[in-house]
Amino acid sequence: MNEQSLRVVVADDQALVRTGFRLILESEGIEVVAEAEDGEQAVAAVRRCRPDVVLMDIRMPGLDGLEAARRILADGARQQPRIIMLTTFDLDHYVYAAMAAGASGFLLKDVTPEHLAAAVRLVRTGDALLAPAITRRLVERFARPADQAGAATPHRELGTLTPRELEVTGLLARGLSNAELAARLGLSEATVKTHVARILGKLGLRDRAQVVVAAYETGLVSVGSAEHRQA
Repeated sequence: MNEQSLRVVVADDQALVRTGFRLILESEGIEVVAEAEDGEQAVAAVRRCRPDVVLMDIRMPGLDGLEAARRILADGARQQPRIIMLTTFDLDHYVYAAMAAGASGFLLKDVTPEHLAAAVRLVRTGDALLAPAITRRLVERFARPADQAGAATPHRELGTLTPRELEVTGLLARGLSNAELAARLGLSEATVKTHVARILGKLGLRDRAQVVVAAYETGLVSVGSAEHRQA
């Protein structure tokens, strides 16, 4: 894809945050096509502008970022944007809920300019923005055990996965990148990408962030261990 076509919506109730992010992104050649100060405006901006990525503050007046993200991802558009949640706290239960709903990851608001631009580019490619240590702490704190997931997660049936796909799922839950997965399993990165795509398709999941959530909620990876159980 052409780098210059990367389009972003910034949603945050603080004007200074929106302005700062806009300046950072535009200095990197990334187009900010709209700004929003609450969830309702964010949903409307996405429907109007069809961005590639949305930077979405979790806590906004009126419709919050979590509900706005759910509405955007449930919109049924052919090309849904990738959503990065913005938060002040890395252990925010809303972040975990957003990942479960389909957000591609999260950033702290004090993110460096370099990391912000890199994060937008990363999720645009279809990858998930997951810092392993923080993600593991989030999941271990907020993941529901399998017996509580129930009807809320009907798509998370791991029985359709092959033994290799289960192995890849367990390693994804530990935050390994495609390159790290390839080295760990003795596979090419192309093969790893194929495995990940099949896992997403079989489980009806949007991206790697949801795979992490599913791995913990189904018990494939046990909370507190980060090691996947033997089948």
